[in-house]
Amino acid sequence: MNSGDYILAKSNNQSTAQPEVEMKFAHFLINHAVDAAFCLGANAQFLYVNDATCLMTEYSREELLSMRLHDIDVDFSLHNWLDISSQGSLTFKSRYRTKAGRIFLVEISMSYVKQQDMEFGCAFVREKSDEIVELSVQKWTDELRDAKDHLQQEFSQLKAKEVELETSLSLLRSTLESTAIGIVAVNFEGDILSLNQKFIDMWQIPESLILSKKCPRCKDFFESQLKDPQAFSRLIWEVSSQSDFESYDILELKDGRVFTHYSKPQWLEGKIIGRVWSIWDITESKQTEEALRLNASRFRTLAETTDASTFLIQGTRLCYINPAVEKLTGYTKEELLTSFGLHRLIKSKKRRQVRNQGEASNFEYQEINLLTKNGTERWLACAVAMLDGVLDFGGNPVELIAGIDITDYKYAELGLNQALEQAKQLSELRARFLSMVCHQFRTPLNIVSFSNSLLKEEVDKRTQKKIQPLLDHIEKATEQLSQMLDDILFFSKAESAKINCEPKPLDLVQFCNDLVAQMQMSISQIPINFVSQDKSLTACIDKKLLEPILRNLLDNAIKYSSSKIAIELKLYCQNEQVIFQVKDQGIGISVVDQQRIFEPFYRGSNIDSIPGTGLGLSILKTLVDLHHGQVSVESQLDVGTTFTVMLPLIKSEFPRSEL
Repeated sequence: MNSGDYILAKSNNQSTAQPEVEMKFAHFLINHAVDAAFCLGANAQFLYVNDATCLMTEYSREELLSMRLHDIDVDFSLHNWLDISSQGSLTFKSRYRTKAGRIFLVEISMSYVKQQDMEFGCAFVREKSDEIVELSVQKWTDELRDAKDHLQQEFSQLKAKEVELETSLSLLRSTLESTAIGIVAVNFEGDILSLNQKFIDMWQIPESLILSKKCPRCKDFFESQLKDPQAFSRLIWEVSSQSDFESYDILELKDGRVFTHYSKPQWLEGKIIGRVWSIWDITESKQTEEALRLNASRFRTLAETTDASTFLIQGTRLCYINPAVEKLTGYTKEELLTSFGLHRLIKSKKRRQVRNQGEASNFEYQEINLLTKNGTERWLACAVAMLDGVLDFGGNPVELIAGIDITDYKYAELGLNQALEQAKQLSELRARFLSMVCHQFRTPLNIVSFSNSLLKEEVDKRTQKKIQPLLDHIEKATEQLSQMLDDILFFSKAESAKINCEPKPLDLVQFCNDLVAQMQMSISQIPINFVSQDKSLTACIDKKLLEPILRNLLDNAIKYSSSKIAIELKLYCQNEQVIFQVKDQGIGISVVDQQRIFEPFYRGSNIDSIPGTGLGLSILKTLVDLHHGQVSVESQLDVGTTFTVMLPLIKSEFPRSEL
């Protein structure tokens, strides 16, 4: 064993050596290494450096731990650091700068380490400046030998740089030419360095004019177009090379146009070499500003003279009221416009739908309930709109409310609602009365019908010819009375809102075929022709309500037509509607009767002795309304009648409604 060797003796407790001891040995080892070594964290921050790193960079450990690799690595931005994390390790060369400013070449071996939740880079760095010294003689020999090639290569690079510079200048020119702002750069000798076509177009500069301060005609040209030539000279012509301020001014031309002028100095290597002027046309903006002022003036004139109460609300406060508001509320303008809570004035708002109001309309209708100063309530019918840019309120949107007093109408509406409620109650009482009367009549009517049937069975054959017609009359009259009671009972239910509409999918073609077949069996002398453009048509309709609609129309057509003349039932779709048409060639309905044909108990003037209650068409109209449909009639006396029922074509079930 040599005296210079170090031996780490093993002991029985070696397996339990403290981590601190291992750290001391590691620290001792890394700081006695010849090569510089360091660890990097996020953003290339130094986490640890050894003594060799401090010696190489001439920085202290404390200084380096407060720095990042960017601060000493001259070529830091030239390396792709993502390669280290993807490949695990990487060796490359770079140039470092010492604290004194010396730049030297180094070779770096960088490794990416990820342990538990830590990620960092470990680097070992060796200076390679000696390689530069060793290769210097050979390098200069090669450079002298290859001087021609080197110069040729530099010439090619210069040409490439020239092309690149020309491309950049071309792009700059295109940018300047495409902008909507006039731009010109002038040095302090008065020579134009650059300008775009927009500047020429804005000032309408003739081609013969030389743009330079040295040209008297140039100054005269610009001053001849301005309302204030002195301002132009002061702001543009007389600015010296020592003026480093930026300016923003308005230039008004004699032809009414208004230009905004912005000027800033052009610096090069710490010296002002000229100025760049940007000029753009703000004529339309100035006109808009004047229009806003005029609109505000007109608005105030109109608002002050109208009887409609007018508010302007900005956010949660009132910013304007007209005299009509003061008169309505009892508050003064000073009270309402000075820290007045809107909740004290506006008690409630209710949005109302305006019929036929287009989607593009910029206002909505509201009913607003106000609480006046004396505690009474007033109602306003208001048009509410947002004024965004129409009036000048600091660029903020303002809500406009213009309303008329409808308090008297609201009280009248309340009285009308009460009257309608009373009428509804009266209708329900009448319906209950009719229902009771119908039930009371039906009992004796059933007795008469039963007795008539017994008499028919017991009649003697000798008296049958005399008595049988009378019994037939009794049976017919009984059936008519029974039908009349059914109609009255159905009408009372409809009138008292006790009929429910429960639409469900229904094959209308099949339904009409079945209905016609049933009626044709009982009334064989008059044919019923059913016509449909579809073999199958399904829609959501209440079957129990549709049947009385069509049966009533077909019964009337049969009742008021001559025998053996066909009746037509037609079914088709048009404009999202299901259309039923019943057409006959009967006695017809006069124009006067057509106006009242759907009223309860009303019958035409030309029906003679044809029996009926006058309730059928009234019930039909109620059932059609329940489906949100329409019914119409076209008729001519002694020619015929056509009833048309139009119901919405709904292909899926909708919520149950009640009449």
